[in-house]
Amino acid sequence: MPEFTLTAAPPLAGYDRDFGAVTLKAPEHLAIVSIALPLGGEDAAKKAIKAAFGVNLPEVGRSDVAKDKSAALMRLSSDQAFALFPCETPDAERQIAAKLDGAAYTTDQSDVWCALEISGTGARAALERICMIDLHPDAFALNAIARTVMEHLGVIIARTGDNTYLLLSASSSAQSFLHALETSIENTQ
Repeated sequence: MPEFTLTAAPPLAGYDRDFGAVTLKAPEHLAIVSIALPLGGEDAAKKAIKAAFGVNLPEVGRSDVAKDKSAALMRLSSDQAFALFPCETPDAERQIAAKLDGAAYTTDQSDVWCALEISGTGARAALERICMIDLHPDAFALNAIARTVMEHLGVIIARTGDNTYLLLSASSSAQSFLHALETSIENTQ
């Protein structure tokens, strides 16, 4: 009987396209681990996060980069955050769990989400066409994150640079999400 080897791959793996004023790409080897703060153990979890990443857990709706630049923390709600970091092996959750030493609950979310990074001088214009939140720098500052809807798809958007945004959407609708972004970029060029 022949032997088969399956290799996990993100749904948009290898995607990288330049549209002139906008670049759209899927980050390589991006791991996403959910960190849930236990009821009654929030203070201990926050201390563990500070020790593990060298930064405080950001406020809700904000993100921050670990002191050693190894990961980013996105605070989604009062008791949940995401740790995002490059990881080529299937042990992302174990890496974060070890860093937190049992102070928080961790779950690997890497296969649940597809990620796209949109950047360039035309990025905001392309996003504003399909995003329901105000992305002007005065309203959506650097390191801001929000949950929103783009073309009927749930999206987490993070402003990671002056003209750079990280977008997370359900991996089950990755191609529809990609198509919505490509269409918006093409219509704003």
